[in-house]
Amino acid sequence: MAGITLTYVPLRNPLLLSVSPNISSLSINVPRRRPPQQHYCQCIIDSNSSTNAITTGAGDDIFSVNTSSNECDFDYLGQSTKGDLNLKYGINGQADIAWRGPIEEVAKIEAKEAEGLLNDLGIQDPSSSRHSPRGIFCTRTLNLRSISAIGYDMDYTLMHYNVMAWEGRAYDYCMENLKKVGFPVDGLAFDPDLVIRGLVIDKEKGNLVKADRFGYVKRAMHGTTLLSTQAVSEMYGRELVDLRKESRWEFLNTLFSVSEAVAYMQMVDRFDEGIISPDLGVAVGKALFRAHVEGQLKSEIMSKPELFVEPDPELPLALLDQKEAGKKLLLITNSDYIYTDKMMRHSFNRFLPNDMNWRDLFEMVIVSARKPEFFQMSHPLYEVVTNEGLMRPCFKARPGGLYSGGSAQMVENSLGIHGDEILYVGDHIYTDVSVSKVHLRWRTALICRELEEEYNALIHSREHRARLVELINQKEVVGDLFNQLRLALQRRNKSRPAQTLAATHMDDKELTESVQKLLIVMQRLDEKIAPMLEEDGEHFSKRWGYLSRAGLWDKSHLMRQIEKYADIYTSRVSNFLHYTPFMYFRSQEQTLAHDSYSFYQS
Repeated sequence: MAGITLTYVPLRNPLLLSVSPNISSLSINVPRRRPPQQHYCQCIIDSNSSTNAITTGAGDDIFSVNTSSNECDFDYLGQSTKGDLNLKYGINGQADIAWRGPIEEVAKIEAKEAEGLLNDLGIQDPSSSRHSPRGIFCTRTLNLRSISAIGYDMDYTLMHYNVMAWEGRAYDYCMENLKKVGFPVDGLAFDPDLVIRGLVIDKEKGNLVKADRFGYVKRAMHGTTLLSTQAVSEMYGRELVDLRKESRWEFLNTLFSVSEAVAYMQMVDRFDEGIISPDLGVAVGKALFRAHVEGQLKSEIMSKPELFVEPDPELPLALLDQKEAGKKLLLITNSDYIYTDKMMRHSFNRFLPNDMNWRDLFEMVIVSARKPEFFQMSHPLYEVVTNEGLMRPCFKARPGGLYSGGSAQMVENSLGIHGDEILYVGDHIYTDVSVSKVHLRWRTALICRELEEEYNALIHSREHRARLVELINQKEVVGDLFNQLRLALQRRNKSRPAQTLAATHMDDKELTESVQKLLIVMQRLDEKIAPMLEEDGEHFSKRWGYLSRAGLWDKSHLMRQIEKYADIYTSRVSNFLHYTPFMYFRSQEQTLAHDSYSFYQS
C-alpha cells in the first residue's frame, strides 16, 4: 500500500510542506536541533491483525500499535494501553540517545527540545492549551488512544446556535402558544440575562435558585425579582436542593432551557398579580414542546440556518483527524433526519476537503434517538432509506448505516465495542453525560460554550478578587486577635487567668478598648466585603455570578454534576483540533482543606 514518508533535515526556515504528484506520498521538512540524520517511516496496517505495524523503509518492524482490548494492559494510572505505540525491536539511530544517562536528565533535555520544536512548528503545546478558554479540562484521567468510538450529539454540540436568535424565537413561539390558551403575555420580551445554565427551578415556590455543590441555595429569584441574602437564608436555610424530587426541582441542564426558564419566571410575576392559574410549569412546558415538535421553530431554522447557526470551520477538521486516526465516529441525536441532514450539510460540507460530505465522517448515524431512553432501554429500529426520510423496519444495525431509534446496546453490539471504549460527547449534563455514564460506563465529554465567557470573566476580575481575598484575610487576622481578647475578657469577668501571662496582665481599660477597636474594624470590613462579594462574578452574570462557582471559593451545583459525570469538558468540539487523537488527558490535583496547612510543615 502507499505510505507516508517523513523526512527530517536541519533547517532554520519555517516548516516546509511539500506534496508529490502522487497524493499518497507526503514530505515534511522540519527544523532539527540535533545533528541531521534522515529517517524514513512507512505505516503499514494489516486489517487481519489486532496489531498495526509501523516499519522503516527497509521493512524492519520497529513499532506496533495494539488495537485489541483483550490483549492490552493497564498503565500506572489505571488507563488501558490500547492504541499506544510500542517499540518492537531494538533501537535505531538517534533513539539510542534515550538510553544514555539517568532518565531524569534525559527527560529534562527532551522536554526542553520538544518545547522548542513545537514552537518552531507553530504548534501550541497542549499543556498551554489547558490554560486558555479553548482548553479541554479533565476531571477523570482519559487515554484518548484507548477510545475506539466517539459518539456525538448534534444540537449545541456539533453545531452551536446563536442563543439570542434560537432561544429568542423559541420564546416567541412559546408566548404565541400561551396566548392562544388564554395567558396574558402582552408586554413581555425575551431577556436571556435572567437565566444561566445550571440553575434550578423551585416549582413549589415559583423561584429560580442557584445552589452550591452540597445543594445549599446561595442565590434565588422569585419571578424576575432577585431575593436578598436575608430572604434566601430565611427561605432555604434548612433546606437542600434535591434533584431526585422531580415534582419540585427542575435543573436547567442545557442552553435549550433558557427560553423555558425566562417564560416561566415571567409567568410567576403574572401569577403573583393574580391574573393566571398556578399550573405554570405544565403550561410553559407544553407551549415550548409544541414550538419544537410541531415544527414551528425548526422549519424557520431550516429555511435560514445562517441566522441561527454560528459556523465553526475547525470542527469538521477535528472530526476528520479522529476518523483518520482509526476512531469510529457516531452521530446520535434526538433530532429527526430531515432537520439533521439540513443542518449538518450547512455546518459541515463546505469545510470538508475533497468533496466529502458530512455522512462520510460517521461510521453510523442515529436520528430520533429518544435520549435518555436510548441509553436505558431498547426502542424499535428503523433504517432511513431515502433522502426524504422514508424508513423501513430493521432488526440489526450495520456500520455505515443511517437509522432512527434503536438503543445504545445495539450500537455496541454492531461495532463490537463496549463500555469505556466509547466516548460520548454532548451538551446536556443529564441526557447525554449522566445517563450514558451511569448505565453504560461510557466515557463522557460535556460541551459547555459558556466556559469561554466565564474564563475571560475570571481573568477580567482577577484584581477585584485579589482585593477581596486580601480584605478577607485581614479580617481573619483581626478576628483571631479579637476572639483571643474577648476570651481573656470573659475569663477576667469570671476571675480566671487569661490564656497567656501577657493577656492576664493587660489592664481592664486597655483590654476593653482593644476589643472595641477591633470590633469596629471588623464591622467596617464587613461593610466593604459584603458588596464586593455580591459583585464577584458580575462580569459573567450580574444576577447569578459565575457558572461554575457558588460564592467566592465553593463550586456550583452544576460544577459538581460536571465533575461527577463528565470525564472531560470543554467549550466546543473543535477544541479537539488543538490536541491530537492520541492525547492522554490527565486529571489535575484535587486540593483538600488541609493541603495548604500541610505544606507549611514541609
